[in-house]
Amino acid sequence: MVGYDPENTCVSTVEAAAAGSASGLVTRVLVSPLDVLKIRFQLQIEQLSSRNPTAKYHGILQAVQRIFGEEGLTAFWKGHVPAQFLSIGFGAVQFMAFESLTELVHKATSFKARDSFVHLVCGGLAACTATVAVHPVDTLRTRFAAQGEPKFTGKSLSLFLVVQIYLNLRHAVVTMYQTEGPRTFYRGLTPTLIAIFPYAGLQFFFYNILQQFSKWAIPAEAKNRANIKNLVCGSCAGVVSKSLTYPLDVVKKRLQVGGFEHARAAFGQVRTYGGFLDCMRQIMREEGPGGFFKGLSPSLLKAACSSGLIFFWYELFCGLLCALKSPDNMKRKEG
Repeated sequence: MVGYDPENTCVSTVEAAAAGSASGLVTRVLVSPLDVLKIRFQLQIEQLSSRNPTAKYHGILQAVQRIFGEEGLTAFWKGHVPAQFLSIGFGAVQFMAFESLTELVHKATSFKARDSFVHLVCGGLAACTATVAVHPVDTLRTRFAAQGEPKFTGKSLSLFLVVQIYLNLRHAVVTMYQTEGPRTFYRGLTPTLIAIFPYAGLQFFFYNILQQFSKWAIPAEAKNRANIKNLVCGSCAGVVSKSLTYPLDVVKKRLQVGGFEHARAAFGQVRTYGGFLDCMRQIMREEGPGGFFKGLSPSLLKAACSSGLIFFWYELFCGLLCALKSPDNMKRKEG
């Protein structure tokens, strides 16, 4: 179902966009806590270890307890509104572009739309297109997830004015535009594009390979478990692709909070980076190679859940759209 299939064309590109949006919306609600943990870990300069007394976060369980104790349950859904815009928009553009690109390749070249290599290239290009479209929302989501608790009394109003903590989405957009200019919404775009092409390409590539393998490995009588198969294949594809491209995601997050350092003061040390290469040099010099893999554990958990659920819901919604247009269903409606 993922990608153009000349033998099954019941889903149009518009319907693919709708299914992608719906899958992104549902998935985001479920994986948001893991995303917040990942971002907090990625932005922490200090080593993620209980042996480091200056480190705010040591591990997943300790971070969960600390965030819950200091900021409450809703902290795990900080930035959820821009994150939902991100997921809905990204899902729509990515799957619409992917379906269109695989169809174009199938009709205009000698390659077949179901080839894994075609899914690798088209998946990467589709994700790059979606990234450019929704990157400003991604920057907003990162800042909301990264900032401290934005609750102030009258006595601490002056502190609020200094640290630039955002109260809501509108306040964040206006403040960022007025104080940092329009280009701030595209901070970290370069490492994002560098990372997203191989990440998404490999995601679609491995998903296609695993789906083909499952057709050979799973007996015919178990075909009714297709939804579970889609979930497992998507999860495995997400873990492999995220592991291979993770360092660039850390660099992206560090760049996205540039100009926002004051609001990060309560979380430990902060750094100012001059760009993509400068960020990589500083991380390597101060934190070592391990600095590029901070937050890997929650990130892999998120990748497994997010990728598996995205493909699971996308295939499910596409299947429902096809079922609604089936001849039997049309006859029932006419009757």
